[in-house]
Amino acid sequence: MSTANPAAPQGGEIRSPPTHRPPVCPVCCTHSDSSPKRWFPSSTGIPQVTAVGTFLRQRGKKQCPAAWQLGVAGGDAGGAHCWDATAARKSAGDSGAVSCSAIPVLLHCSCHCLPCCRTMKPLKLFGMVVFCGLLSPTQGVLSGLSCAISPRAMQQVLSDAIIQTGLLEKHLQGMALPNIMSDRGLLSSPTIITGLHLERSWLPTLSIALLPGIGMQLVVTVHLDLSGNCLMGILSEVIAISLDVTITSNIKSTSFELGTVHVTVDDCFCILGAVKIKLISGLLSLSVHDMVFSHLTATLPGLLCPVMDAVSEIVNVQLLSTLNVVMPVGLKGMVHYHLVGPPFTSGSSLMMDLDGTVQQMGGSIIPHDSYASTLPPLLDGLLVIILRQSFLSSLLALLLHIQPYTFPCSSEAFSGANQLRDSITDLYPTGCTSCPAASPLSIRVECVGNPILLLEPNKATVELSVLLQVFVKRPDGSVIILLLLKADLSLNVRLSISRGSLMLAFSLSRVSLFLESSDIGISEISNLKPHLTKLLVEIYLPRLNAVAADGIPLPDVFGITLMGAELQILLGLLAISV
Repeated sequence: MSTANPAAPQGGEIRSPPTHRPPVCPVCCTHSDSSPKRWFPSSTGIPQVTAVGTFLRQRGKKQCPAAWQLGVAGGDAGGAHCWDATAARKSAGDSGAVSCSAIPVLLHCSCHCLPCCRTMKPLKLFGMVVFCGLLSPTQGVLSGLSCAISPRAMQQVLSDAIIQTGLLEKHLQGMALPNIMSDRGLLSSPTIITGLHLERSWLPTLSIALLPGIGMQLVVTVHLDLSGNCLMGILSEVIAISLDVTITSNIKSTSFELGTVHVTVDDCFCILGAVKIKLISGLLSLSVHDMVFSHLTATLPGLLCPVMDAVSEIVNVQLLSTLNVVMPVGLKGMVHYHLVGPPFTSGSSLMMDLDGTVQQMGGSIIPHDSYASTLPPLLDGLLVIILRQSFLSSLLALLLHIQPYTFPCSSEAFSGANQLRDSITDLYPTGCTSCPAASPLSIRVECVGNPILLLEPNKATVELSVLLQVFVKRPDGSVIILLLLKADLSLNVRLSISRGSLMLAFSLSRVSLFLESSDIGISEISNLKPHLTKLLVEIYLPRLNAVAADGIPLPDVFGITLMGAELQILLGLLAISV
């Protein structure tokens, strides 16, 4: 048995250490003078103080009584002991702030004792990684897109899923209420209430509170009307019981595997409001009222908490299904959105990292780079989604893939055909015997490489390349390639949201032309640029906008509609806010 220290934090209370001396555990460490100390366990269990030349250190296994959270980390609470934490002090400073780069075990101790509290021996690497992940959301998790959901949005989503759909009412109706029986008195018969059942539940309300690094607290208040048969002595009549009940529970993610988050509902408790009891005869004794109230207080939590557990399990499956979905991208492939890590709660939002696997119809995957980035603030919004530049580029590679196509160089095809043909004829080398004189020209357009999306503040640009082949087909079937040109295009992109998809509209910003080859020896092409630019605007861009008409499908995060969403183009990011 050890003597309790009055300075010890009670009930998990965290106390900030004085700034004029190193922060220490108020239970097992102290300063009586300015010299460093070392603990030696005494026979009575109370540490003895001896001045030494090293910093605070306790030998043996002196468990820190304030470290009531030790079991949460999965270690052996009995193995907690004080240790030399000079390195931790250098990393964390005397302010008490500890980062993941310091000794992570310190953060599990509710007393926040930097020099001496250690939560387990040995610390498991898995626990350290998980805990540091909770402390640093979206840092170290590589993904193509991330989102943050406000508490107001979560409350609306859960209220719709639990209350508006009738899910809670359905599960409440399935409760089996036990009979109520009073103790038999010496001169009276027992009071027995049988057939107790729920007549209706009404006026349900729901609220949530985010628990940083843990999950969320769900509070449901509902009015219950119960009825049954009450037998008092030899008289039997209908009894009606009306009460308000508040159910509070914590929803936590317990594990993450293959894109699926497993959640549990724990720390559930119920608070009963005023209980109103009516008998047809109106003869209701105070003892019957107290008996009913006492019975309901004892039994309802065991009935209502499993209801909340079952309801939360169903809603969890429904909501998480919106984060693990395969969506078609036009007719050319699909994108598989999925979680890449467990959700994280801060004081202001629920944050999640997702990725999208972009796959062509044939089965090959278009890769993209992933990197961590900071989410913009939610402010008063419900939801913010950020899509990273590389991920969007991989989607454009699928969306904007156009098969090569050929068309005649004629005024029916595009307005500048005659001018282009005349300009090409003017480039024929002098004395060229193989140059066609009056043969009709044909033009073949082929995309090369993948488009690259560049996001800068308030500006989106796509860079891509096409090959332009101007050729003549002779009567014998042979082909003379007059010009093989590479055109590097820079396209302005106008972005918008429609029908849950990211819509893109392209316009030409800049063209750079390069001569690849010529069968007839043409070497100068600068005079062709205006005519080929008109060709690209009239022929290529309409096709490009046509294949992009369906847009890029976006995940329906928790069913929150993107109608009226605002777009913000940042450096390397596209932010969608609702």
